[in-house]
Amino acid sequence: MEFINRDSVQHIEQQSMCETQEAVTQQEESAVSAPVWSVDPRTGKQREQVAVEATAEEVDKVVRAADAARGSLADRTVRAAFLRTAADLLDEARDTIVEAADAETALGPARLTGELARTSYQLRSFAKIVDEGAFLDVHVDHADATQTPPWPDLRRYKLPLGVVAVYAASNFPLAFSVPGGDTASALAAGCPVVVKAHPDHPATSEVAASALRRAAERHGLPADVISVVHGFEAGIELIKHPLIAAAGFTGSIRGGRALYDAAAARPVPIPFHGELGSLNPVVVTEAAAAERGDQIGSGLGGSMTLGVGQFCTKPGFVLAPAGAAGDALVKSLTEAVSNTDAGVLLDHRMRDNFVAGVKERAELADVEAPVTPGSGGEHSVSPGFLTVPAARLAEQGPHDVLLEECFGPVTVVARYENDAEITAVLGRLQGNLTATVQISAAEAEGTEGRAGELIAELTPLAGRVLVNGWPTGVAVAPAQHHGGPYPATTSTSTSVGGTAIERWLRPVSYQDTPPALLPPELRDDNPLGLPRRVNGIREQQG
Repeated sequence: MEFINRDSVQHIEQQSMCETQEAVTQQEESAVSAPVWSVDPRTGKQREQVAVEATAEEVDKVVRAADAARGSLADRTVRAAFLRTAADLLDEARDTIVEAADAETALGPARLTGELARTSYQLRSFAKIVDEGAFLDVHVDHADATQTPPWPDLRRYKLPLGVVAVYAASNFPLAFSVPGGDTASALAAGCPVVVKAHPDHPATSEVAASALRRAAERHGLPADVISVVHGFEAGIELIKHPLIAAAGFTGSIRGGRALYDAAAARPVPIPFHGELGSLNPVVVTEAAAAERGDQIGSGLGGSMTLGVGQFCTKPGFVLAPAGAAGDALVKSLTEAVSNTDAGVLLDHRMRDNFVAGVKERAELADVEAPVTPGSGGEHSVSPGFLTVPAARLAEQGPHDVLLEECFGPVTVVARYENDAEITAVLGRLQGNLTATVQISAAEAEGTEGRAGELIAELTPLAGRVLVNGWPTGVAVAPAQHHGGPYPATTSTSTSVGGTAIERWLRPVSYQDTPPALLPPELRDDNPLGLPRRVNGIREQQG
């Protein structure tokens, strides 16, 4: 059972997987337009009507307009300038955007101001990538009769896929929503975008979309290169539309898997890049706990309660040693969490699911709650954590629910007796976005312990492996990978960092094509000055 729905396909989340198709069919048969309200999670009260849910006909119109705008994004210089202007307009509208986002998410002005800065930085970073042109991955191999068999003249680069559907996340109303990384990377690739707005922040979505559409128009691009639709039915129609060429999603396992299956079941299947859920395990060695257990405990407390535990990289499961070293860590964690105030989750449905989820977990045999998580009032939740002997998790049983993500300010600390228990529990985990190991100074130098072995055990479980850090916080850097084995994501791609652009491109090769008929990107004189490999040798641009 999954306790929290983090995605916009909220009706699917309430169905078992075997009921999903039936639920989709029922939605299709009974769909009617309904008002879209902005709701204050601090009170549960409606703030204002923002829009109406899009009908199938309206989705079709929006997607067709986006498809008609594809050619306008062909000029890389214009595309890069558009992305920079979009970042500028978002920054100019900072006060309005932060105010709207805080009213709809209760995430607070400080957090949202930082998220907006990250969002505009992403747009500018992709503008630089577009300017440079290396993402086109140009290869030129001249004909070579000495090869066996002989080579023809081959030239390859990458083209945009087409219109991209983006399903916005609940927990990042900016960085993973309308103006976020999926949108920025798709536009950078030359793909128009239609965003399915998340129902938790429709007003924020509209304000952000307005900035992006105005940025497009300033550079002579159709505003339809970026559009927003609202409503559950719109999300279903979007993934089914024949002109949608790919999709990006951030949300829950069930909602994402339902859309992934729908993308695969189309007459022409499309790539579906979904981020679905992650436990983000942490292993604390006995030597690390003995050396700095208090520091690790306080760091864990800060990480698992950050943003009221609503980060997709929250450390939701920790393997810590039994005995005195582990006791010091638990004591420090207890102090840190006890001193953390109750907070408001993104919506009341999430709050109710969190309260029910932690209650079920806490009632399991041998599970203790040094700090009890749960209700913090009518509209809020209080943070806490649970402990359990690791042996309880080494084999299948009712405690398996402790190995599933619970969205909110809670983590599970499993106390292990020996290395064999660590290996047994890690062997039962599914794919994750991150995995962390906390080691001692001597272990870091390789003079003692099995830190290397632990890293090797964690590597197959995650897309990012951390040593002596905390996974909350995802740097928007070229070497970043924000993804992981299923069910963390449905593909091997990243949704953060420059290589996120690769999701929206496809390679094409031209063979023995007359020079006059080649695209300028592939001509011998390289008129666009692109970085490329010619006969396997990287050319250095002046």
